[in-house]
Amino acid sequence: MEEIRCGACSRKLGEGVYIRLSIKCPRCGVMNSLRAESPTSERHGASNVTGTHHGTHHSLDRRQTSSR
Repeated sequence: MEEIRCGACSRKLGEGVYIRLSIKCPRCGVMNSLRAESPTSERHGASNVTGTHHGTHHSLDRRQTSSR
């Protein structure tokens, strides 16, 4: 679960999982409107390596092949 805190005074307002939430802070009176972030799209089998390798080509002939 995620802590939910006031954006103005940082008072803890609760804990939970939310999609959209509007909650008024009892300490400072600020109306906090929160929305869940969209998950990062990961394709099936996509690499989790960060960074870019421009102009780098990897040869396939170095791959190990199974012996028959």
